[in-house]
Amino acid sequence: MTTALHIALITDTFAPEINGVANTLGHLYDGLRARNHRIELIRPRQTDDGNQRSNDGLMLCRGWPLPGYPGLQWGLTSTHRLTKRWRQQPPDVVYIATEGPLGLCALRVARRLGITAITGFHTNFQQYLRQHGLTLFTRALTHYLRWFHNRSALTLVPSTSQRVELERRHFERLDLLPRGVDSQLFNPAKRQNALRQSWGLRENDIALLYVGRLAPEKNLDALKRCFDELQARYPARRFKLIVVGDGAKRAVLEAALPEAIFCGQQSGHALACHFASADVFLFPSLGETFGNVVLEAQASGLGVVAYDEAAAGLHIRHGYNGVLAMPGDEYAWIEAACWLLENPETLRTLRLNARRHASRQSWPGIIEQFENQLQRACQGCAGAAAAAVQIAAKKT
Repeated sequence: MTTALHIALITDTFAPEINGVANTLGHLYDGLRARNHRIELIRPRQTDDGNQRSNDGLMLCRGWPLPGYPGLQWGLTSTHRLTKRWRQQPPDVVYIATEGPLGLCALRVARRLGITAITGFHTNFQQYLRQHGLTLFTRALTHYLRWFHNRSALTLVPSTSQRVELERRHFERLDLLPRGVDSQLFNPAKRQNALRQSWGLRENDIALLYVGRLAPEKNLDALKRCFDELQARYPARRFKLIVVGDGAKRAVLEAALPEAIFCGQQSGHALACHFASADVFLFPSLGETFGNVVLEAQASGLGVVAYDEAAAGLHIRHGYNGVLAMPGDEYAWIEAACWLLENPETLRTLRLNARRHASRQSWPGIIEQFENQLQRACQGCAGAAAAAVQIAAKKT
């Protein structure tokens, strides 16, 4: 029988913020609460919090803007405040989802109070630094992240490729926690002809979709090169590029892609309709820790074109339910898109297989796996503490 836990969840981002980390944590938070666990959420104050105050289940702290990411911030709190809170009501286990000042404070306090701490590797900060011209700091950041995660009882990573990469960099005690998808929300049944018509598409035209942050690390220049090649390769067919999302690079992309439709940020039902109303999902991003949008595209019945890493490497069988290219080989990525669109029957079959696969990647199974990982970590730390007591007793 599963023991109900008091779990502290520490994160710099949470719903209603729109990003992969917030989306994942929202599902884990709701799922654990539904399984009768007590969740204590510790996060920065958001603009729509108004006069909301901290309580037993929520601790709000100050936040500082994260450069290059409007709307996202690093949380800040004092060691004294958190120590006092956890001495009064200590959680059984702490899950730290972000490695900034808030996460570091939580890790230090948990270790000081003997509370089991687990960390999650949700963001590839090394890629962020490279894309912003800060490669000189990459080694220092890797050293810090390794030090941070190796001080926890367990680090959860979302994909096999990420686990291999971190093991190569001497991160310890890694375990896999993949992501799920809401296949009822993201569903081919959400396809809307009216939305396609608003994009200027006729019945047999192909909608090429990108969904995600419009930021330098997403490798979005490849979208134009792929779109141009498809038009040149298949002049008798009509393509339209649909871009969903917002970010620092939007103005540059709009200038480079005047023929594309920019839909801005979408969420919930509206996002699901945008997915289902397209035909092919172009995902040129490199360096993702997972990439939730890949599963959302598959669940929506789209043909996905991606690099063989993270979620794509985990969930796509090349030529069966999507197409893949070796990471960094843009020519192969574009060729994969061209192959996918060469034969309408190939695309139709692949889309059916994508939907079938994604419909089996449910969140309840992921949440149960996460619950088991939390339970085992608590038991392991308790066992280690008991062994240490016995050794100390024998010495005396």
